[in-house]
Amino acid sequence: MAAANFNLTIEQGETYTLVVTWRDSTGALVNLTGYTGAMMLRTAYDAVSPTLSLTSPSSGIVLGGALGTATVTMTAAQTAALVGGLTFGTYVYDLEVTTGAIVTKLIRGLAVVQPEATK
Repeated sequence: MAAANFNLTIEQGETYTLVVTWRDSTGALVNLTGYTGAMMLRTAYDAVSPTLSLTSPSSGIVLGGALGTATVTMTAAQTAALVGGLTFGTYVYDLEVTTGAIVTKLIRGLAVVQPEATK
């Protein structure tokens, strides 16, 4: 399965939530029971360390089992720590789910952080 390209706009200093629903080629929901999820934001795909790392079940990603959903939540503190602006506020990211040895990338793209004025 090719990952869907989806660009994010994140407001710096605000709680950010994204819900992704995985459907198979027939449109049926994919049951994510037993899966784990991971999402990383990096300044570049080849950056040694991620700027932000989220995982399931207790670090920012909740998988919805038979509903086929992956809910990603970044806290206000996490988004406040991201650099905002037109040049330095752009990151690359992807969201993967894993079961056993099988890894599936659901979405990928750019994450643009809009700077915060009220701090």
